[in-house]
Amino acid sequence: MTSLNARAAAPVKLYRNPKSGHCHRVELMMALLGVPYEPVDLDMANGAHKAPAYLKISPLGQVPAIDDNDITLSDSNAIILYLAERYREAADWVGTSPVEKAEIQRWLSVAAGEIAAGPCAARLVTLFNAPFDHEAVKAKAHALFSVMDAHLERRDWLAADRPTLADIAAYSYIAHAPEGGVALSPYPNIEAWLDRIESLPGFVGMASSPKLA
Repeated sequence: MTSLNARAAAPVKLYRNPKSGHCHRVELMMALLGVPYEPVDLDMANGAHKAPAYLKISPLGQVPAIDDNDITLSDSNAIILYLAERYREAADWVGTSPVEKAEIQRWLSVAAGEIAAGPCAARLVTLFNAPFDHEAVKAKAHALFSVMDAHLERRDWLAADRPTLADIAAYSYIAHAPEGGVALSPYPNIEAWLDRIESLPGFVGMASSPKLA
């Protein structure tokens, strides 16, 4: 693992859409780790994410992607794992025991699965006119939030006794769920968990859009 004193010679380039929760997940990780980064906003409406030069960095033409002094990587969960391993003593973020590591991986899977299919999809409908059944994806979000709220009833963090990659991966789309018409007020334990993340030193938020709930 690389110490904080052996950071990149230049800021990490973060290729992003500033309203993407996947991109914010990476930005939040870098901010909490204190890693200097340079956001590069892609003109996705005009196909910048499909340009040949960008496809060399992100072969599937997706955001986010990073260029860390010629180390290129895409997929938000892969990137936050890389950042934790490279720029911090990673155990605090990736787990100190087999059980913690497994719990963190479980929540990374939830971030890629239920969170993407629920609150993320609901927000895609309202912000980007994505062709999902809005009521169906909102129902998926509420089903997930009911489980998460119960999970957080007697604990501060999702996977351990401290913030981990699990919390970073889950935060962005849940915090911005009201922009997709999914209210958070029925879930006080989730709201308290969001507050704890937002109180972490170095926290940086994502650009807000009008709330619908």
